[in-house]
Formats: sequence, C-alpha cells, structure tokens
Amino acid sequence: MKPFTLEIGSDAPDFSLLATDGKTYSLKDFESSELLVIFFTCNHCPYVLNSDKETAKVAEHFKLKNVQFVGINSNSDKTKPLDSFDHMAERMGQNNFPWVYLRDESQAIALKYGALRTPHFYVFDKNRKLIYTGRAFDYPRDPERITTRDLEKALAEHLNGEPIKNQITNPIGCNIKWEGKDAHWMPPEACDL
Repeated sequence: MKPFTLEIGSDAPDFSLLATDGKTYSLKDFESSELLVIFFTCNHCPYVLNSDKETAKVAEHFKLKNVQFVGINSNSDKTKPLDSFDHMAERMGQNNFPWVYLRDESQAIALKYGALRTPHFYVFDKNRKLIYTGRAFDYPRDPERITTRDLEKALAEHLNGEPIKNQITNPIGCNIKWEGKDAHWMPPEACDL
C-alpha cells in the first residue's frame, strides 16, 4: 500500500491556491528559493497558535538564507468555522507572519502531501525533492518546554552541506479537519510516520 504521507525524495506536488494577500500561488512562484518549507497549519489549533511565534522566528532566521516558508490551511471551515479564509486574512493582518498563507478549500493538496496534523512541515531542496517531514519542535503546544528543534536542525544541516540526521519525525498537533467527517477522523491509511 502506498504511504499516505509523501516519502523522502518525493517531488513537491504542485498547487494553485489563493493566499491571504489576494494572489494565487503555485510552486513556480517560489523557484528562486534555495529551500521551500511547506507546512499545513490553521487558525484554531492550540499547537499552531502556541508555536506560531517560534515558527516565525525560524522563518525569519532562514529567510536570510533564501528559505521560503509557505503555510497551507486545508481544514474544513464547516467543521471549524475559525478556519475560514476570512479568519486567515484576519490572522495574517494581526500577526504579519513571515510566510505566504494559502487556502486549500478542496483539501486536494492536503491529500497530495499526505498532511496528518496542524502543524505538519515538509522541506524541499532546490530541486524540490522532499528532504525532511514532520514537526518543527517537540512541544509546539508549550514552547517553554521545547528541547528539540527538528526543523531548524534539518534546515541548518542541509544548508551546511551535511546530510540531515533525522529526516522524518512525527508531526505533533491537531488532525486535519476533513470535510464531512468527525472532527477527530483521520484517513485509515494515515498512521503515524
């Protein structure tokens, strides 16, 4: 059976999604970036809300090294009304996060990537091959307890020309809210990484 989540070495699936800035983006809009970090996120999950500031610090730091962060919200706004596009725009307006924030209304992109949770990070190299997937931190819900910064380590190792020691970690967060399903439902093949 094919794994639910993209495997290391996979090509980045393309997309054409509307962002909170009113523009539509696809992979080619980020082709000048050395690395591309695509992460599935949302507006309501406490794991996201509590770790956004830490994620923003990582994005700001690596922006200087030509790393682009792209957030995608695939959650059903029927399940969680706070995950609507209007609320996305409101959050970006309030927080001015250093990433592009896209809406995956159909959830097709979440399925292509095999997104499990919010947040769930995917790092692609210059050729847009997957080199890391999983979590950013070990305690996204309680940043004061963070001891492991897996995303930062992976980015730094790759940019330093070193192999990434830990390419796969389990994302920690709320599950994706799938349209027409119970709020806690996950596809049966979407087991942990």
